[in-house]
Amino acid sequence: MIDKEKSKGRGRPRAFDRDRALDQAQALFHAQGYEGVGVAALAEAMGVNPPSLYAAFGSKAGLFEQVLDRYARAALPVDALLAEGAEPVAALTALLRTAAALYTADPRAPGCLVLEGARGADPDAALRARVWREASAARVRAFVALSHPDKADVVADYMVTIMSGLSADARAGQEAARLAAVADMAALAIAAMLAKG
Repeated sequence: MIDKEKSKGRGRPRAFDRDRALDQAQALFHAQGYEGVGVAALAEAMGVNPPSLYAAFGSKAGLFEQVLDRYARAALPVDALLAEGAEPVAALTALLRTAAALYTADPRAPGCLVLEGARGADPDAALRARVWREASAARVRAFVALSHPDKADVVADYMVTIMSGLSADARAGQEAARLAAVADMAALAIAAMLAKG
């Protein structure tokens, strides 16, 4: 007769799939926020024990930073939308409309992980998210500066403010069509701002 308990530890251990682990962590962080999910829940979702989580990522905050890095690079196609030579109002409108659609695409993960993380209560986690928020603002600022250098700061600030509002409303359950309407209204303000001499 085989002792099932003893046989569980035998054989080759399952390989750690870092991408899958980060996907699981992202889903939890997005659904519950940084403060809403504990290390035990993260470890369980990732299929590891808490010491292994710490060994792989250093800390919960370190894990969050890696999740933010992956999310921020893949969530919105900012570089494609704000390509050099693109017409500014059309490009910024497309960015807002794309954000409105993405923020409502998955009811289990509404809003923007970066923008929601940036307003979180944990100062370390919020700082890590604000780094990405500021990088996005800098990307918008650089794009606008190509054609309207005197308006780059205010347009970048406005875009971040509108996108933060879109994210918050998506988290609150607002439907995609209403967020798209807000994006279109914001585009009118951007057009008026950039049209001024």
